Amino acid sequence: MSRFSSLAVFVMVLAGAAQALRGGLVSYDATLSGPGESPPNASPGTGFAAVDYNNTAHTLHVHVTFSGLVGTTTASHIHSPTAMPGTGTAGVATTVPYFAGFPIGVTSGTYDNTLDLTSASSWNPSYVTANGGTTTGAETALASSLAAGDAYLNIHTTVDPGGEIRGFLEPVPEPSTLALLGCAALLIARRRR
Repeated sequence: MSRFSSLAVFVMVLAGAAQALRGGLVSYDATLSGPGESPPNASPGTGFAAVDYNNTAHTLHVHVTFSGLVGTTTASHIHSPTAMPGTGTAGVATTVPYFAGFPIGVTSGTYDNTLDLTSASSWNPSYVTANGGTTTGAETALASSLAAGDAYLNIHTTVDPGGEIRGFLEPVPEPSTLALLGCAALLIARRRR
């Protein structure tokens, strides 16, 4: 086996080990804005969402901060799946009309909660029905949608009932994997010299 092949195998094994140490946790984030809506709007509101999906614990940790909304909040949830990643609209996957404990009637705020994906109360009943009629089917569908980039977090308001700000959830590379890939790139560059 060539030195380059050995290095590639080594990096892949380290990356796999790093993922195993994290367990089944996959992180996603989104920048929320009015221009990110469909159709786009001119809201000056902004927000950020960080979502951690744990396929071992069957949980979805949702952290959202937002400010500058024109209307007051009426709903917030994750929609899934759109026909194409990063564009379009979809039905609501998670709790309707809003996440339990989400701040309603405000123009700015913070939300931090963990959803138990084995509980029917974490889901929109129609999403469960559309995905095999079980919370397991709903979880599998949402996990696939998150991985495919066709799920988004939306905040609806009195001014924009269809959604004032939203953002598509995108995977966040794990720091140790990024470090390993950086090391591999340096070693490959050194090898070429």
